[in-house]
Amino acid sequence: MMVFKKALPRRTFLRGLGATVALPLLDGMIPAFASSPEKTAAPIRVGFVYFPNGAIMNQWLPATEGSGFKLPPILEPLTSFQNQLLVLSGLDNNPAQGLPGIDVTGEHPRASGAFLTGVHVNSRARDLHAGVSVDQVMAREFQKRTQLASLELGLESSEILGTCDGGCTYQNTLCWSSPTTPLPMENQPRAVFERLFGDSDSTNPAEQIARIQTKSSILDLISQRASKLMAALGPADRAKLSEYLDAVRDVERRIQLAEKQTSPQFPTLQRPAGIPSTFTEHIKLMFDLQVLAYQSDLTRVCTLQIGHEQTNESYPEIGITDPYHPLTHHSGDTEKIAKAVKVNTFCAEMFAYLLQRLKSTPDGEGSLLDHSMIVYGGGLSDGNLHLPTDLPIVLAGGGAGQIKGGRHIRHAKGTPLMNLHLTLLHKVEIPLEKFGDSTGEINIL
Repeated sequence: MMVFKKALPRRTFLRGLGATVALPLLDGMIPAFASSPEKTAAPIRVGFVYFPNGAIMNQWLPATEGSGFKLPPILEPLTSFQNQLLVLSGLDNNPAQGLPGIDVTGEHPRASGAFLTGVHVNSRARDLHAGVSVDQVMAREFQKRTQLASLELGLESSEILGTCDGGCTYQNTLCWSSPTTPLPMENQPRAVFERLFGDSDSTNPAEQIARIQTKSSILDLISQRASKLMAALGPADRAKLSEYLDAVRDVERRIQLAEKQTSPQFPTLQRPAGIPSTFTEHIKLMFDLQVLAYQSDLTRVCTLQIGHEQTNESYPEIGITDPYHPLTHHSGDTEKIAKAVKVNTFCAEMFAYLLQRLKSTPDGEGSLLDHSMIVYGGGLSDGNLHLPTDLPIVLAGGGAGQIKGGRHIRHAKGTPLMNLHLTLLHKVEIPLEKFGDSTGEINIL
C-alpha cells in the first residue's frame, strides 16, 4: 500500500516582509502512518526559574516524605500541579561555601554564581571565572535543532547593581557560555519578542523605537501566508494554528500597551520602553514569551532570574513596601519573617502561572508541561544565615514520561545540587559523567 499524504516540515515558518514566525507542532507535520516514536515524539523543554535570598524554610519544606504529602504554606499555590511536582530537599550548593582567609566575594554572589555552574567562583571580582552553566551545556546540543540556542531572562536590569559583596556579575546572571563569559539576562520583553519573532536579534534601542513607531504587527506582515496555510490544514490543525497566532498577537498587544503606559511615566530615568509597571505583569509577560518559545520550538532551554541576590525590590502589589533583602535578614523578627513568607508565596504564585500556561498548551500527545523539566529554586536556603545547604528546590513537569511527580524526596546529607543537574543532562541524552561537584544521579522516575 502506498501513502501519498505529504507532511509539513517540522521547521515550518510563516515569512513576511521583515518578519518570521515559527509554528507549533501540528498534526500535519507528522507523516501519515508514521511508525517510529522518534519521528512523532515531542521534544523535551528545560527551564530554570531562580528566586534570590533563600526562603523561610520551615514554611517551605513538607512535613512528610514520599507521596501523599501536604504542600507547605509557601508552596500551596502549586497544589493544582502536585502530581507533576517533585519537592527535592537535602540538596547542597557546595561550591557556594566560603573559603576562610581567601574569599573576598560574598555569600550572595557565590550562591547565584554556583547555582547552574557547580563551581566556586573566582573570589577576585575583576578576574571573572565561573564555569559553563548547565543550561548552556544543553543549549550547545539543542541548537543543532532549534533556531535559538537558549533564552536568558530576568526581571531586574544588569545595570541595577546595588551592593554586590565584590561580585556584581555573579549576581546579575546565572548563565555562562564559558568560564569567563557571562550571559546577560534580558529584562526587556520587546527585546525578547523581537529576538524570537522579529527580523533581527538586535536589542539596539534605536531599532526598537523605530519598530514601535511603525505601529505594525508582526502578524500583519505574514497574514496572507497564514491565511493560505490555514486553508490547507485540517480542522484540528486550523484550531491549533489559530490559537497559537492569537497567543502571539496577545503578547504583542500587551507589550505595546506596556510601552504606552510606562514610557511617559519614567522619562527622567531613561527606562527602556516595554517593561510593564507592575511585577506581576512583567513576570507573566516573560513567562508567556517563554511558553511561546517552547511552543514554536525556537528554543528548548530557558533560564529566568526573578531577582538578583541581595535584591532590594519591594512588592507593593501584595502590601510589601520594605526592601526584600533586609527582610530575609530577620534575626528572628516575626514581622519580618511573615513578610518574607508573603514574598516567597507570591513568587510561588507566579511560578504556578507558568505551570498553568504550560499545562494548557497542547504539545504532541500531551501538553508542554508533560514534556518539560522546570527547576524552581534558589542558591541559598536560610537567607538570614546565608546557608547554601538543604536548598529550596522544586522540579516540575513530566519530562516526557521520565519524571514521576507527586513526591517529596529527602536526600542524604551532603548530596550535591549538581546531581540534579547531571540527572537532567542525562534525561536529554547528554552523556556527561560528571558536572560540577556531582557524585551521581538522583532518582526522579
